[in-house]
Amino acid sequence: MNEKIVQTAGRDQLGGFAPEFAHYNDDVLFGENWNNRGIDLKTRCIVTLVALMASGITDSSLVYHLENAKAHGVTKAEAAAIITHTAFYAGWPRGWAVFRLAKEVWKDEDAPEDHGGLFGLGQPNDAYAKYFVGQSYLNPVAGQSGVNIANVTFEPGCRNNWHIHKAQTGGGQLLLCTEGRGWYQEWGKEARKLHPGDAVEIPAGVKHWHGAAKDSWFSHLAVELPGENTANEWLEAVTDETYNAISEEGIRTGEKDRRMML
Repeated sequence: MNEKIVQTAGRDQLGGFAPEFAHYNDDVLFGENWNNRGIDLKTRCIVTLVALMASGITDSSLVYHLENAKAHGVTKAEAAAIITHTAFYAGWPRGWAVFRLAKEVWKDEDAPEDHGGLFGLGQPNDAYAKYFVGQSYLNPVAGQSGVNIANVTFEPGCRNNWHIHKAQTGGGQLLLCTEGRGWYQEWGKEARKLHPGDAVEIPAGVKHWHGAAKDSWFSHLAVELPGENTANEWLEAVTDETYNAISEEGIRTGEKDRRMML
């Protein structure tokens, strides 16, 4: 690769406080060392990743170097092999810590079968695909007792249409969140962030939608509550404009700090 590495994080964040450190960081470490062609950039990224992991560094600087490794050709499979190998020498707890960060960096390479949580992914939700934006999966869990429970998994950005659970008496739905991050919103109200362990009680007659965050898979158990003359009314799709207007607080917190490389 002939790409030239240019770094300004030192001056951006420490130029007024520690100008010499900023100079060494931007001009020497990256301006000279990272542009030394003795080894290619992919190899240099791998060496840096191993060195930081062996040193016990698992903060935003390691996240940056994981992202840098990915940007220079390190695949999800290669990253997993590198971290596993290093863990034998640097310590198993450090391997766990780095994997938690690496899973986020390479999450766009996740296969559907990597998701679904405790109750499993199931099959593509083809029967109801016309009521979803994006791909969803359905795994029936129970139903013979008269209470229908299914595990529903949404790919990132997937959500169902606005809909209403109807019933003459009783009815409604209970959502038990099991994996990833998602959203629930009732008509006329602010969207609610969902995480594993959250529960949502949806009374009959309430117009609502639910689905995954833009950057996360999401699974929940959908429990259909008993009622008389129950039915589901599917309505309009949640538009991209509506969905994209939802801003998940903290999803990008620290992005600027991650640019600070050791």
